[in-house]
Amino acid sequence: MNPKRGKPADHCPRSDRARPQLPAPSSSSGGASLFSEPFLGQFIQYLSLERRLAANTILAYQADLVSFLDFLRPQRLTQLSQIDAGHLRAYLAHCHAQGISSRSNARRISSLRAFFKFLLAEKCITIDPCGVLDLPKPGRPLPKVLTIPEVNRLLTPPANDNALALRNNAMLHLLYATGMRVSELVNLPLAGVNLMGGYVRVFGKGSKERLIPFGEAAREYLKIYTQNGRPRILKKRTSDLLFVTGHGKPMTRLRFWQIVRQTARLNEISKKISPHMLRHSFATHLLEHGADLRSVQMMLGHADIPPPGLIFPAAAAPSIVTPPPMVYS
Repeated sequence: MNPKRGKPADHCPRSDRARPQLPAPSSSSGGASLFSEPFLGQFIQYLSLERRLAANTILAYQADLVSFLDFLRPQRLTQLSQIDAGHLRAYLAHCHAQGISSRSNARRISSLRAFFKFLLAEKCITIDPCGVLDLPKPGRPLPKVLTIPEVNRLLTPPANDNALALRNNAMLHLLYATGMRVSELVNLPLAGVNLMGGYVRVFGKGSKERLIPFGEAAREYLKIYTQNGRPRILKKRTSDLLFVTGHGKPMTRLRFWQIVRQTARLNEISKKISPHMLRHSFATHLLEHGADLRSVQMMLGHADIPPPGLIFPAAAAPSIVTPPPMVYS
């Protein structure tokens, strides 16, 4: 029986027309996954029988969709209706981080659009996630991210205890560990950091408050900066801000952008790095290591945030994760 309109379905309804049995796509990684369900096989049949696409084109579609569904495996989704625009954004960022060419990414976008359009027509889903998402058009670059080895080099501790070097290192660690916006970082008050608890209190767009946990490495370098670097920068001056310039003034976004570029050159990173690239890297690396998409969205400030007690401390919310440990090796 076909599912009623307006309700999500676990499986697609089968067409009354006889369709030849095609081998179902399989994954070498094993285990239950979304693409073991019949909807993918039905889509492949649709491409062959109704759209009459060439065999190689169909294989490309199939490979693209298996890649997408493999990416979703850590999210433990069970229904098609659970796939949303956030999953698509995360997947495209993942593809870009893997060095996939713009041409290949454009084809993957086309495959996803066709797939979800088919699912909507077959009443497998009631909302097309591609329809509410501004997917990159062919040739439009995806957000750039750093590899983990590049992050390791960027976060290399300073060779001496120069106060400004300690400040720069602490800022970079905190930005990567939390994924906060640059404007949030440079305006972060000293009182907004809880070193004992390992989290920062951030007021983002619309003055929305969120608590973001950070790892042990960021905690250690923040402790060194607040105890040894910041007092030497301020001398007898005072400031409510955590990070200040050499003159004890508030840090500007432009000045921090210059710090990021200078640090990248010192550590022989050839990419043109921007502060926002660290934010993209934070999200991409978390998702690649199995982080819950909803939690990453909350940490980035991209979603409606529940009351702080529901997402922090981390011990009470296992889905909140910190950046991969190997980044700090």
